[in-house]
Amino acid sequence: MHRQELLELLARYHTRFMDEAAFIDRAYAYVQAHPDCFERELWPAHVTGSAWVVNPDRSLALLMHHRKHDQWFQPGGHADGEADIVGVALRETAEESGIDPKDIHLVDGEIFDLDIHSIPAMHGDPEHEHLDVRFLVEIDDGLPVPGNDESHEVRWVPLSQVSRFNNNRSTYRMVQKTRQLRSRVAYA
Repeated sequence: MHRQELLELLARYHTRFMDEAAFIDRAYAYVQAHPDCFERELWPAHVTGSAWVVNPDRSLALLMHHRKHDQWFQPGGHADGEADIVGVALRETAEESGIDPKDIHLVDGEIFDLDIHSIPAMHGDPEHEHLDVRFLVEIDDGLPVPGNDESHEVRWVPLSQVSRFNNNRSTYRMVQKTRQLRSRVAYA
């Protein structure tokens, strides 16, 4: 994937959430203006890739208790110069969950959610923003999830309880979108 492919994904992406719609315009302009947008050292912002991981019936989401930030998040991380942001999200999911990549299934390759959030200054890095591009991923919840050293714990959480672990607006959006997917499947 090249930066142009991310611009095309952003151009195709639409959302019913007003805050997220504003992120689309900001992210598009930033990626267009910064050929090095995937570099971790680019300030004041850089592109990251995440996966909203659900089980096959979309009733559970996989969350990790991030060691560095001491918060529960979906798997994801820095692109480290890699322009294939879908690949970044899948790589981070495998690394952070400890699940074999062959058991991680990308649902469609389109953006599932987009968030721009501030990261506080730490470990010599200044405060900055992540332009986090998120993709929908499915994993069998019957598989063991060993995690890795980046998290205290990784667990499947029922959608109805996700806000107890992370009540950020962007997590709320992803839960709402997942519920919409479930209702579409129920009526199909």
